[in-house]
Amino acid sequence: MKKLIVLAFDNENGALEVRDKLFELQKQELIQMEDAAVVVRNEQGKTDVKQAQSLVGAGALGGAFWGMLIGLIFLAPVLGMAVGAVSGALGGKFADIGIDDDFIKEVGEEIDPGESALFLLVTDAQTERVVDELEPYNPKLLETNLSTEDEEKLREEFAADGLRA
Repeated sequence: MKKLIVLAFDNENGALEVRDKLFELQKQELIQMEDAAVVVRNEQGKTDVKQAQSLVGAGALGGAFWGMLIGLIFLAPVLGMAVGAVSGALGGKFADIGIDDDFIKEVGEEIDPGESALFLLVTDAQTERVVDELEPYNPKLLETNLSTEDEEKLREEFAADGLRA
């Protein structure tokens, strides 16, 4: 079973630093990531999203998935009623593929201006060793499981045509 994991940091650089550390851990076969994206919220609350290009491949979900999920998390609360129907429809779409509203809300509440987060789609990990390696960075861990069926729905909805499984 795959996991959608968010590591939240109380600074703007934490997600980038841990992304690089996770690349090292992946080379050591301590973790298997299919896709990742870094979100940095500057002090004004503007978000900057960077997809991990080195992971983009057969398992990657693509920018559309990350863009919609991150947009739902960070833009819907700011824009309020003006996007209520749209965010409700998007929230329903994510709920249909196994990402519940509570997880989305929790992530949105966790990452304030001046902070960052690393979004990961993880296939496998030696959890204890990875946690030990990341402890110095002090991330807050948020996660949700994705069944094989949920993952297939994700791919159908969001993967780029050339990346479909």
